[in-house]
Amino acid sequence: MRRHSCFVFLFCWIFLPGILGFPQTNTSIDCDSLLPNYEAEPQTSAPPYIIAVSFDNFEPGNEVQVTLEALGDAGFKGFNLQAREIDGDVPVGTFKITDPNTKGLECHNMTNSAVSNANSDVKQKVTTTWIAPPDVRELQFIATVVQNLENFWVGIQSKTLTPTHSESVNVTGKSKRKVSFSV
Repeated sequence: MRRHSCFVFLFCWIFLPGILGFPQTNTSIDCDSLLPNYEAEPQTSAPPYIIAVSFDNFEPGNEVQVTLEALGDAGFKGFNLQAREIDGDVPVGTFKITDPNTKGLECHNMTNSAVSNANSDVKQKVTTTWIAPPDVRELQFIATVVQNLENFWVGIQSKTLTPTHSESVNVTGKSKRKVSFSV
């Protein structure tokens, strides 16, 4: 009888949420199209979310703080955030995971080239750090944000970030300038 009770408990724990129609929490978002893996259509209204960045300009190796935030009380459960060159469709740079509500994703065989939700808890704001790669042109951060299974927005964009190509710094990041001291 004890075995039977364990089996019934295990069966209910695994299958009952699906039978009762509880929402799926393992939603993934495609790296290329940024579309979630279910049939609903994206919202066409203005998104109740913004992407804020700590800098307007960057150099290779710079760390840029990126924040995805809900406006008002429009929390979100899921998201996929990437940096892409203007008119590009491939993520650039990598993310350093600094928020426990986030996790890195591998897109186009690049570890942490995108960042996503680590859980399905409702969030008001998540923050991460993006590390700029070499040889990148103007870019924007782009995101899909999932409020719930019926409401999600695709293609939310940050302001444009511009690379600063300082002539005084070479590829290794060391200064080419000579420093003179007077004695």
